[in-house]
Amino acid sequence: MTNKEKQNNLNKNKKNPLEKRPKFKFNVFWIYLAISALILLVMVNQGENKDDRVLTYNRFEDLLEKGKINKVIIENKHLANIYITDAAKSEAANKPSEKGFFSNPTTPDYILEIGDLQNFEKKLEQAKKNGIDITYRYKTNTDYFVGFLVNVLPWILILGFWFYLMKRMSGGAAGPGGGGGGGIFSIGKSRAELYDANKKEKTTFKDVAGLEGAKEEVKEIVDFLKNTDKYTKLGGKIPKGVLLVGPPGTGKTLLAKAVAGEAKVPFFSLSGSDFVEMFVGVGASRVRDLFKKAKEKSPSIIFIDEIDAIGRARGKNNITGGNDERENTLNQLLTEMDGFGSKDNVIVIGATNRADVLDKALLRAGRFDRQIFVDLPDLNERKEIFQVHLKPLKLADDVDVDFLAKQTPGFSGADIANVCNEAALIAARKNKEKVDRQDFLDAVDRIIGGLEKKNKVIKPEEKRRVAHHEAGHATASWLLEHAHPLVKVTIVPRGQSLGAAWYLPEERLLVEKEQMLDEIAATLAGRAAEEIIFGNISTGALNDLEKVTKQARAMVTIYGLNEKIGNLTYYDSTGQEYGFTKPYSEKTAELIDEEISKLIEGQYQRVKELLSKNKDKLKKLAEKLLEKEVIFKEDLEEIFGKRPFDKTNKNKDFNKKSGDISEAQGEQSKNEKESHK
Repeated sequence: MTNKEKQNNLNKNKKNPLEKRPKFKFNVFWIYLAISALILLVMVNQGENKDDRVLTYNRFEDLLEKGKINKVIIENKHLANIYITDAAKSEAANKPSEKGFFSNPTTPDYILEIGDLQNFEKKLEQAKKNGIDITYRYKTNTDYFVGFLVNVLPWILILGFWFYLMKRMSGGAAGPGGGGGGGIFSIGKSRAELYDANKKEKTTFKDVAGLEGAKEEVKEIVDFLKNTDKYTKLGGKIPKGVLLVGPPGTGKTLLAKAVAGEAKVPFFSLSGSDFVEMFVGVGASRVRDLFKKAKEKSPSIIFIDEIDAIGRARGKNNITGGNDERENTLNQLLTEMDGFGSKDNVIVIGATNRADVLDKALLRAGRFDRQIFVDLPDLNERKEIFQVHLKPLKLADDVDVDFLAKQTPGFSGADIANVCNEAALIAARKNKEKVDRQDFLDAVDRIIGGLEKKNKVIKPEEKRRVAHHEAGHATASWLLEHAHPLVKVTIVPRGQSLGAAWYLPEERLLVEKEQMLDEIAATLAGRAAEEIIFGNISTGALNDLEKVTKQARAMVTIYGLNEKIGNLTYYDSTGQEYGFTKPYSEKTAELIDEEISKLIEGQYQRVKELLSKNKDKLKKLAEKLLEKEVIFKEDLEEIFGKRPFDKTNKNKDFNKKSGDISEAQGEQSKNEKESHK
C-alpha cells in the first residue's frame, strides 16, 4: 500500500471534530445581554476620569492670564469645554488626564461649570483685549442617548415583559406536531401531541396483557381506519366515538397508547384538562382547532384522557347562573363530534373512570357509539400482566407466576406493576443478586397493609388484647363454612393498624345470602373474642364495624336480601335519580335501620356462641400469636385440625405441609384484610 493510500485511509477513519460540536442555537436573550453590556460600558465611560478634568475657577483664571488656553466652547450656556495650547500640554503641571475609551479629538482637555454666563464672557473679552489669542463660541448639545434611556427604553422593557408573560401563560412553543405554538396569538390552538408512524418508541397490543375483550373492540377500530371500504361497502358507517370506562389503573390509557402504536394513522393525544384555560372561549377554540387538524390528516384518531374534566353533565354546578366556560367547551365538543361525517374518518377515543357524571348528550349514539368497560383483571389476566412486568427483573428460580397471580385478587394492572417494582426495591435493599418469591410476598404485604413498624411500642396488656382480637378473626374464619380461608395473621403494627389478618377470597360473580352472613360474623369475631376473654370491648373494632355496617346496609337496601323490606332496591346506578332526597319514607327508614341493627346483632351473638364453644382453642391460638407474632395456616391446622369445607385444600398451591412456612406466608389477599386500629 502506497503512502498516498495510507493517508487516504487515515483521512476516512479520522472523525471530523466539527461533527461532535453542538449545533449553535440562537437565543434572543443574548441580544438583551449585549445591549445591557453596551449601555453599562457607555455609562461607565462617561463617568471615568471626569472628576480629574474639572477645573476650579481660580485655576481657570490662572491659565487664562498666562495665555495657555487656546479655545473655549460654551455648551448649553452652563458648561465650558476648555482646550489648552500644545505648549501648555507639554508642561507636567498642565498635562490633562487620559481620555476614555470612547473619547475623540474633540473631547475637551478640561471642563468648567459656569456660574454667571455674563461674567464669564467678560473674562474672555478682557483676555482678548490684553492680547491673548483665544477664541470662544457657543454650542447647544442634545444627549440622544439619555433621551432614549428616559423616553423609549422603559416602554421597550414593559412591552418585552408583557410579551414574555403572555407567552408563558399560553404554554410556550408547541410540541412536535402539536398545535399551540408560542405567543399569545396561539393560545386558542390545540395542545394535542401528535403520534405518527415515525415515532421510535411504540406501545403495541403485545404490551397490553389481559383485557382481551377490550383489545378486540379497539383492534376493530384500528381496522376501520385501515380498511374503510371493507365496512362501508355494505352500507355501514364507521363509529365516531369509543369510550373506555373502568376503575383507575386498569389500563385505559395504556390501551389508547397501544392504538397509537398499532395504527398507521395520525394519533392526537391530550387530556381533558388541556381544554381548560383562564380565558373565556379558549376551550371551545382549542376543540375547533383540534378537529380541524384531525380532519386535515384524515384518517386519524383523537384520544382524550380524563374526558370527565370537560364532559360533566351540564347545569348541575351552575349555582351562580353565570356563563360556564367548561359548558361552552363541552357544547363545542358535542357540535364537532356530531358535525363531521363518516367520510372524514376521524374517531374519538375517550377514557374516564367516572362515566356516571358525564353528560347524556355526550354518551348518546352518534357521538360515543361504543362504551368499552375495562374491568379489574381476573386470575388468568393477572398472570399475563405479571409476565409483562417481570420481563425486566432478574428473577430467582422460585418465582412462580401462577402463585403470584393467586396472591393478588382485586389488584389492577397498576397495582401489579407496583408489586413488581416494590419487590425489586426490597431485594436491592437486602443486597440480593436476584428477586425471589419472598421479596414478592413482602411487597404484597407492604402494599396491602402498609410499612411494618416493628419498633412501635405497645403496652403488654394492649398487645394481649390485639392478639385475642386477631385470634378471634382467625378462629371464626376457620370454623364458618362460607368465610374466606385464612392465610396469615400478625400482631406486628403495619400502617395504621396494630394487627391484621389476610384471607384468600374466592373470585365469584354471585354472592349468596349465607356467604354474606358468614363474612359479617367472621368480621365481628374480633370484638366478640375481646368480650369473651376480657369481659369488655374496646375501640379496636372500628374498621370491622364500618365494614359490616356497609355490608348489612347493602343486603337490606340494595340486594333485597331482607324479608321485611322484601324484593326492593333503593340503589340508583346512574347516581342522578334521587339526588339529595331519600327514595323511601321515614317509616321505611326506621324499618331499614331496625333490620340492619337486627342483622348485625344476630351475627354478633352467633359468633360469640361459636367462640365460646372453642374458647380453649381460641386462647391457645392467641398465646401462639403472642409468642411468634406471625402465624400461618399451618398453625391453625395444628390447633383445629383440617378445615373440612376448605375448597383450597384441593389446590396444590394451598395444600401445604406444616413445615413449609415460606409457602404459606405468601398466600396474601388484598380484598380481605381485617385491621385492628
